[in-house]
Amino acid sequence: MPHTRSRTMEIDDQPDEGSLPEPLPSSDADAPPADAVLHLDQYSEYLLHSPRDILAVLRQVADQADLITLYFNSGKDFLLTTLLAVNDRELLLDRGSSADMNRRALEADKIFCITRHDKVKLQFILPGVRETRHEGRSVFVAILPETLLRLQRREYFRLHTPIARPLICRIPVVMTDGSVDIYAHNVIDISLGGLSLQVGDVPFVAEQEWHDCTIDLPQIGIVNATLKVLNFYAGTLRNGQPSTRVGCQFVDMPATSQNLIQRYIVRTERERKARESGLA
Repeated sequence: MPHTRSRTMEIDDQPDEGSLPEPLPSSDADAPPADAVLHLDQYSEYLLHSPRDILAVLRQVADQADLITLYFNSGKDFLLTTLLAVNDRELLLDRGSSADMNRRALEADKIFCITRHDKVKLQFILPGVRETRHEGRSVFVAILPETLLRLQRREYFRLHTPIARPLICRIPVVMTDGSVDIYAHNVIDISLGGLSLQVGDVPFVAEQEWHDCTIDLPQIGIVNATLKVLNFYAGTLRNGQPSTRVGCQFVDMPATSQNLIQRYIVRTERERKARESGLA
């Protein structure tokens, strides 16, 4: 995780209603439209739930002074702000340039916050804000969000594996008696950076690592890998059956194994295009 600087939050209980902070470097009129708000149920695989992870991301946003758009009143109102400081309980936000919008924000009971950090879209929800003082001026304070959506950039081409020839990932699990059981899971998609699994009864936990996993790439070879669990969510298969999907990252994968995966992706994609064009 990138190094982040800690910020100390000093909050007075009595708000200063007689002064406004200096205007932000951009006006509220420059904010994106309200349809920029994403429905979380469609992006659940990118949700962060760990308070430690959420705090780390928000500290990076504060350190870079990324502009944040606050949407409230069903998206009818918005203002631009920056994150001034954050700790494990609360966060401080600058007030906007419009006194009227600041008043409406204080009256709202649900606020959608959207920003971009290093070209990655972030979104979180606050159950309202209240006014306080920070470094001699009035600011907004809110509790730390329970979840944070981090819509990661896809740095690698992600291949949806063919249903007719499912890709299998085998994970060795050490049991309580010291024996090792091998659990086989279908691979939903794969890239050079990681894969998604359709799982059953293996107790996956976020940030957990599974070592000595094997992926059998048809007509290519077997890849050994360490998988780090990034996210997981419940879904539904095409036949209507419930299923759990787990997103995993490859950890320290050697170049030889990456080459095998790349060959599999290229070969499978070429075969798919040939079928679609009627040449196969």
